[in-house]
Amino acid sequence: MTSNTMQILRNVFIGLLLGFGLVQAASAAEAFGGVSYKTVTIDGLDIFYREAGNPKNPTILLLHGFPTSSHMFRDLIPELADEFHLVAPDYPGYGFSAMPTVDKFEYSFDNVAKIVDKFIDALALDKYSLYLMDYGAPVGFRIATHRPDKVEALIVQNGNAYVEGINNNFWEPIKEYWKDRGAVNKGLDNDWWKNVKTAYNKPNMSNDEALRFLVTLGATKWQYTNGVRNLGTISPDNWGHVQPLLDREGNQEIQLEMFYSYGTNPPLYPEWQEYLRTHQPPTLIVWGKNDEIFPAAGAYPYKRDLKNLEFHLLDTGHFALEEDGQVIAGKIRLFLNKQFAKAPQK
Repeated sequence: MTSNTMQILRNVFIGLLLGFGLVQAASAAEAFGGVSYKTVTIDGLDIFYREAGNPKNPTILLLHGFPTSSHMFRDLIPELADEFHLVAPDYPGYGFSAMPTVDKFEYSFDNVAKIVDKFIDALALDKYSLYLMDYGAPVGFRIATHRPDKVEALIVQNGNAYVEGINNNFWEPIKEYWKDRGAVNKGLDNDWWKNVKTAYNKPNMSNDEALRFLVTLGATKWQYTNGVRNLGTISPDNWGHVQPLLDREGNQEIQLEMFYSYGTNPPLYPEWQEYLRTHQPPTLIVWGKNDEIFPAAGAYPYKRDLKNLEFHLLDTGHFALEEDGQVIAGKIRLFLNKQFAKAPQK
């Protein structure tokens, strides 16, 4: 056999080995890296969720905010699926989960947290880190205080647990709504809400009517675009996905129930803060500092109660993942790998 022939055979063999390796890598990526879209029945309700990554890896339970769903994590999930197991449910009335009417289901943070708690059991999630954003914070803190031994870490992105985070113009009429759902023009004369009254040409508005503005297309776009550095980075697919779901018959009433139920959260802040002080979960703060709903004033108080805290204010708005998703993914990866290097993995 000539040296040329041997060289050709050697190259073919190496090529076959490399090809086999690529196939194996692709199979592994497909098995654990690709995002799956699933549904599980909880208390008779179909709960939709996204899942990716090897379940043997550390789990991150991603809890979404208003007015979106697990859709907000669509890019973060595949970004981290090589090292983590990620699960992101849609709450009842949101995304692709069941949407019973308000007379058939209690839309409250207590009840939504119970559904998510049962969802955790249905998927047999033993330990997990919680990603808390907007509505995900009151849902997640209820879960954490109920079963603190299951929580390995917290990732807090514009998720509030302190009164400082809701002492701003945006929340004034909502706080009045908690006191009286029939309130008229209460808390609506500050600079933020005056713009809404001007747009509707109504010097006097009921608080109910004013809060319904928050489920309109204009408000949805504002939530995604306000405070961002570059509007060109924010995909219109966001409101293209969210708004049709908000516009479903009966969904506006669901959102009003949740606005009202948010009033049950501030009385629980002391309990959540005590959980932080007592259990000291390792916590990563990645907060869009230009958010007018949950401004940076709500991020700083976490420093009072936590010792193992990594704190980052990002120059973006409410939905920080839209503009700084890769930055946040990188910080999550580094932070969690550091935490899990200190303790035995599950």
